[in-house]
This record gives sequence, structure tokens and C-alpha cells, in this order.
Amino acid sequence: MHANYLLRLAIGATALAAPAVPAFAADDDAAGSQRASGSDIVVTAARSALPPSALPLTIDLIDKKSLDQQIAISGSVTDAVATLTPSFSPTRQKLSGAGETLRGRSPLFAINGIPQSTPLRDGSRDGFTIDGFFVDRVELIYGSNALQGIGGTGGIVNQVTVGAPTTEGIGGRMLLQGSADNDFSGDGLGGKAAGLIQYKTGRFDATLGAAYEKRGTFYDGAGRRVGLNLTQGETQDSRTLSLFGRFGYALGDTARLDLIVSHFRLRGAGRYVAVAGDRLTGVPTSAVRGTPPGEAATSQTDSVALSLTDPHLWGGNFVSQIFWNRTRDTFGAEINPIATFQDAQLAPIGTLLDQSQNRSRKIGAKISYERAIPGFEALTATLGFDALWDKTEQRLIMTNRVWVPPTDFRSFAPFGQLNLALFDRKLRLAGGVRWENDQIRIDDYTTLASAGRTFVSGGKPSFQDALFNGGVIVEPMTGFRLYASYAEGFTVPDVGRITRAINRPGVDLDNYLDISPIVSNNREIGVELKRGPLDASIAYFWSSSDKGQLLIANPGGIFDVQRLRTEIQGLEINLGVALPIEGARVQVGYAHLKGRYDSDKVPDGKVDTDLDGTNISPDRLNLAASYDRGRVSARVQSQFYLSRTFKGPNRDPRNDFGGYNVTDASIRYDTGYGGLSLSVQNLFDTFYIDYSSDTRLPTDNLSFFAGRGRTFTLGWDYRF
Repeated sequence: MHANYLLRLAIGATALAAPAVPAFAADDDAAGSQRASGSDIVVTAARSALPPSALPLTIDLIDKKSLDQQIAISGSVTDAVATLTPSFSPTRQKLSGAGETLRGRSPLFAINGIPQSTPLRDGSRDGFTIDGFFVDRVELIYGSNALQGIGGTGGIVNQVTVGAPTTEGIGGRMLLQGSADNDFSGDGLGGKAAGLIQYKTGRFDATLGAAYEKRGTFYDGAGRRVGLNLTQGETQDSRTLSLFGRFGYALGDTARLDLIVSHFRLRGAGRYVAVAGDRLTGVPTSAVRGTPPGEAATSQTDSVALSLTDPHLWGGNFVSQIFWNRTRDTFGAEINPIATFQDAQLAPIGTLLDQSQNRSRKIGAKISYERAIPGFEALTATLGFDALWDKTEQRLIMTNRVWVPPTDFRSFAPFGQLNLALFDRKLRLAGGVRWENDQIRIDDYTTLASAGRTFVSGGKPSFQDALFNGGVIVEPMTGFRLYASYAEGFTVPDVGRITRAINRPGVDLDNYLDISPIVSNNREIGVELKRGPLDASIAYFWSSSDKGQLLIANPGGIFDVQRLRTEIQGLEINLGVALPIEGARVQVGYAHLKGRYDSDKVPDGKVDTDLDGTNISPDRLNLAASYDRGRVSARVQSQFYLSRTFKGPNRDPRNDFGGYNVTDASIRYDTGYGGLSLSVQNLFDTFYIDYSSDTRLPTDNLSFFAGRGRTFTLGWDYRF
């Protein structure tokens, strides 16, 4: 594999099931040339067999080698994506990804096209639903896009799982890892063991795998334990089990059936409690030995998907998929009972201990067919239909009360795309439309005592909308491309946050405007140059939504949803250069984002206030140098998160961001009996307050978290 970890492509569609054909060439040199030219590369996120250069938006691919390298450094797929993507927010290094955005809006996390996000009651656990050991590559689609359906207003993060074996017999791989903080503290030690076995005979193939990880406590750059967020959940001091299975059968020369099943469970060990920090003196939240009340925060996801694919059906590409996905996200209990859960009818105020659990189940189906129009081969058409049923609720599990009422979402969406090649494919016109026909159903319910025990009349609000996309691509010579595009995406607001907070009588959900859909757009222009040693791209985008979704902290520290006009614009620059030293490469990535919203008490449609750190990422500069030749591969990377002052009426200067930078390093040597690797996160043991903590809740000393200090990971991986 090559040293360049990101492939920037232009793509105007979204993810479905993994195809039966290989995504990359078998040898390193071929793969590198394909990435430079964009020919013959199959990208499952495209929902199209056309070459990437034929489609007018931007996508990044993180291949398996680079993904494994980043996971060894930082510990998760989400961290890997956030590290490598300048316009993605820095992660909170917690189980919750609340406030983590792509281009200033929430991305849709998916596995083989199956949505992991639960926008009806966003628990922000969607980045932790499968172990990265089973992920073959990650596809990032930038900007609003509707072909995937609900949720992708900021883009899509699609994790493509390991493919089917291609050779007869038995093969597989295994991984052993150990990690430690800078001082090799006993409670900071962690470890991971994972294995995958594959078997193919004739038309049948099977893949089975398991991964188990024990994470120790985290220490910051000053040698203190990093504080715990007991309610939202932690990846530190946790145990994870991930199981994976894939079973395939070739119906013919090209048609395949694939059944993919997975189980993921991450649970806190429950051995520590938080100690409040002090924002005034800069001392972050820490942790001491103790037993938290209630059940430990847990994230569990189970998924089953059956796909039928045939890339040569009647001269076209046929892809279909049905899936079932269930999540159970348990939020922990705080030592001091949460004020929102108090009810004098159950216990004296201030004494009632409770905790909540999100429960979501999705059933869906997707089908698409693409082929060139007979007799007019320059025009390629795609037709498809998606259906989704999502049922979500949030329940208080100690007292069996309903906090967020059961909410049913139903979506039926036909769509079509056209792509016209002109002047020997030097000019292309692309565009399409998706017709969303959706309904939300909520029965009558009564809110908690903290919201006044308000009776709310249920309803079945519905909406229909045509969501358009279109673009033009000019490719005057191989490796040089210009494009301009427009695309619309949509999602529903966090209905759970809205419905649980209703505290005035007489609300009828059939006409309660705050649960109307969020429709956002993405307008973009870009230039790409991929010739010789140079791989460069620059893109400028601007996006708006009339009724966006912002998370605003209420006086009790719980974040509520407000529906306000938002406008976001940004510049992304990426440059990679192969050096005269064979195998050596340097890379630079930069993202500048600016977001504003209408903050007036009576909104007038004019934006006047900066989006804060809960809703948009900081500007970022990424620098990296890598070497990959023979048995040795190595990488050094630095991420500079640039300071920012948020401007607008009623802005709190305590939420301004001071900025910080972190450097990581990794080296791997292939012994012939597997590879030995050593990775170091935060190489210089920098002490810093993480971006989320630094830019929100300025009086909350329990939510003042430092980032992880220097951390070592030693690993051995082997393929057979």
C-alpha cells in the first residue's frame, strides 16, 4: 500500500452496500496510479459505477493501512477520521460525540450504507458501533447530500467492512496490542486482541471475527487522570466486545448474495468517579477511585443486512439491500441526582436517582439500478427507491418513566440521477432529484415533573419535499479537474430534545413547527490536480438552512434544540507531494470554517452571531511526513487547532478558544512473521484543554476536561 492516506475524489451520491468487485488494485504501484488517475476505482459511497472524475462533489477515502495506523495512535475510527480531516471537529475523546461536526453540520455515520445515527433522539454514540478491526476503509462524503436519506446534512462517514475472500481455502489475520500512558501507570494499561478467519469453497464464502479491548484510564500532559463524564459515557476505563460475520454465495458469474451480521458492546468498568476542576485556575476535571451509582454507561449495537448485487445485470449495475439495526445506549447516573429527573411524587426533591437509555430500531430497504441509455451511451441513468422505518424512545430505567415518548419515523423515497458525457468526456453534466415522503408519529404523552407534567396531544406530522442536486465537471486533461455543484440534504431535528422539553399546555404535535424537517444545501466549487508527484485540491463551499438545528445549553446544563437560520462557509486545501526520496511524502491540509446564525428573540432571517464550539469546529492546519518502502513504514503528523473568538450579541468571552497543537508518530516493521508497530499519541506530552470543554458551559467545573497526554501503543499484526 502507498503512504498517501487520503484520496480526494469528486462524487455526487451516497453509500449503499459494498459491491462484489475489489475497490483497489492488488499491488502497490497499480493502486497508486489508480488513485492518481481516478480510473477503475470502485467507491461504494457513489452508488454508481461511473469513475470518480465523473461526479461533482468531494469525498475522501481512508484506506485500510492508514486506518489501522491511525486507530493504533488514537484508538477508534472516529478519532482517525477527526485527525485526518481538517474540517471535522476534534473529538471529545469520550463515548459521546455531541457537538462533533463535519463542515459545521452533523454527519451521518453508516456501516455499509446502514445508518447508525439516530436523529430522532440523537444520543451521539453513532461513531462507536463497530470495531475498526473489521473496517476495510472509510468513505467521507463532504457537504449536504440527500441520496442517502435522513441525516447527512454535514456529510456522510461510511465504514465499509471487510470484503469477501477471493481465493479458495482458509485465510485470516490477527492483532495483539498493548497501550500505556507516559508513566506506565497500572490503571492506565490497556490491551486489545482481535482475530478474523475467512473460508472460501466454490460459490460459498464465510468470514468470522471477534475483537476484545480493555481500555485503561487516561492521563493528561500534566500527569493527572483525565476526568470522567459519567452521564454521557467514556471510552477510558471501559471494556469492548465486537463480533462480526459475513456469509456470501455467488448466484452466477457476477450476482452475489451477502449476509452481514455484527454485534458491538462498549461498557464502562465503573471504577472511578469525577473530581471537579477549576476553570478559573485552569485545573481540569480529574478522577479518583470510587463506585458510581446506577448502571455504567453502555453503548450496544446489533445489525443484520442482506444484499443482492449484480454489476452486470442486463448491461447495468444492480444493488439492493434490506437491513435491521438496533441500538441500546445507556447513559450513566451522576453522584449528585440530576435535577431534570426529580419528582416530588416519587421522592424528596434532590434525592431521586435515575438514568436514561435511548432505544432505537431501524428497518430499511434500498434498491438502485444504473446503466447507460441504449443507443445514447453518453447518458447514464440511475433509478432507485429507499424505505426506512425508525422507532426511537428515551426511557428512565430506574423508575421506568418515559422521558422522550416513542417516536415512529417512516420514509419512502424514490430517486433518479442522470450523467451526460460530452466532448470525449472532457465535460460532464450531472444532476438528479430525490422525493422524500416522510411521516413522524407520536402518541399522546405527559412530560416529566421538571417540565410541569404537561399533557401533549400526539400527532402524525408529515412532509414531502423534492431534494435536488446538480453539477458540472470539466476535465481538460487527465489528472486536472474543475467542478461546481449544488446539493440539498435533510434531516429531522432532535425530536426527543424538543418533545421532552414542552412545558406549556395546548401543544398539538400535528402543527408544532419545531419538528419540521431541516433542509440544508451545499454549494461548492473545486479544483483538483493529480499529476506526477503532486496531489492537490482546493474547494470552497457555502451552505445555509432556514430552520437549522442548534444545541443551546439551558440553565441546568442540559442542551436544548433551537430552530434558527444558519449559514456556513468554508475553504479546504489539501496538498501532497512525493519527495525525491523513494517512499517519502509530505502533506498539508487546511480548513477555514465560518458559521453564523440568527440569534434574535424574534428571528428575522438575518444571521448575526457566530456558531459556537458546540456547533462548529475550529480552523485547522494539518502537517504530515511519511515514509513507506520495503519492510518499513513511518509517519509523523501534527494537528494545529487555531484560536478563535466568537462574535455576536450576548456571547460569553469565557467560551473563546485558545488553540493548541498535538503531534503523533508511528513506525511499523514487517518481520516476515507479522508486523511490529509502535505508535505514540501526543508525542510531546502537551497539556491542553479539549476544544469542546474550552468552548461551552463556562461555569461547569465538572465538564472541564483535558486532552489525553503521551500514550504508547505496541502492536503485532499477522496475516495468513
